[in-house]
Amino acid sequence: MKIKANNIDIEVEDTHPGDTTGRPVVLLIMGLGMQLIAWPPAMVQSIADAGFRVVRFDNRDIGLSQHFDHLGKPSLLWEGLKFRLGWRIRPPYSLEDMAADTVGVLDALKIAQAHVVGVSMGGMVAQRVAVLAPGRLLSLSSIMSSSGARGLPEASPAVTRVLLNRPGKGVQAAVDHTARLLKAIGSPGFPTPEAELRGKVAAAAQRSFHPQGVLRQMVAIAADSTRAAALAQVTAPTLVLHGKADPLVPMACGQDTAKRIPGARFESIEGMGHDLPPGVVERLLAFLIPHFTATAAT
Repeated sequence: MKIKANNIDIEVEDTHPGDTTGRPVVLLIMGLGMQLIAWPPAMVQSIADAGFRVVRFDNRDIGLSQHFDHLGKPSLLWEGLKFRLGWRIRPPYSLEDMAADTVGVLDALKIAQAHVVGVSMGGMVAQRVAVLAPGRLLSLSSIMSSSGARGLPEASPAVTRVLLNRPGKGVQAAVDHTARLLKAIGSPGFPTPEAELRGKVAAAAQRSFHPQGVLRQMVAIAADSTRAAALAQVTAPTLVLHGKADPLVPMACGQDTAKRIPGARFESIEGMGHDLPPGVVERLLAFLIPHFTATAAT
């Protein structure tokens, strides 16, 4: 369903729309360029079966939410050079804007507080929500994400090569490129069959194909230079989860996030890369559900 949040159109899926029973809410924020359908249905259902209302949404500029093509197509080469040199980056919009969108989703659905969960870029947005609106969080969970601090390890050379190999023109070329990237960053301990992987990528492209939005989100990530210092302000009970085999956002990035958030708990998962296959979901839920439950009980 479409809602108005932070004065823009956001596409939302809600397991218990209009719930008035006081069921605690888990709000899921997806990563760079990924749509709400990237959350595995089994993960959403398991959280709902544990007694929670699960809300997920398409971030701005992606999926069925409002696009921002009027802000122009950024040059990743130029913005990347500025990032390397430590120059100021002026993004079309910021991760703080995306955090305001997230709070706007809660406002539109009349949800006072939620357990906020983000993966990858979604974890960065979730961190920003915890700084922007601390009273709205029952808890924070940051998965396969980073504080954005300078000097942290970067993606492996193999993944970097795939990232720098720009796709050709057209939807099929983009699907092929995305499938190669997801295979490169996938969990070595929980491999996804290639046919299944390509099927998910194709389904996402059929639902919405909007590569310009991915570029603008990338610039927003690069421009968010103050988040690491701001994490000291986070007061929500925080769980940081990371794969030991993550080739895109190395585990040290998650460890750094946990160190910067007062009282945060860090847990690593053997064989987990930068994706959400069934084996990884099972292990994540083993940490997430108790985290939600313990927080709700306090």
